[in-house]
Amino acid sequence: MPKRTYQPKKRKRARTHGFLKRMRTKAGQMVLKKRRDKKRDRLSV
Repeated sequence: MPKRTYQPKKRKRARTHGFLKRMRTKAGQMVLKKRRDKKRDRLSV
């Protein structure tokens, strides 16, 4: 059996999709803005 595709790592996930990463780019800031507008409980990881 080959191993499963998803091998979760908390640090990798946070660094790739986290709040600070989103704030670094204009597009990322737009993502957060849209999620705020939609009243999301969690803006990012």
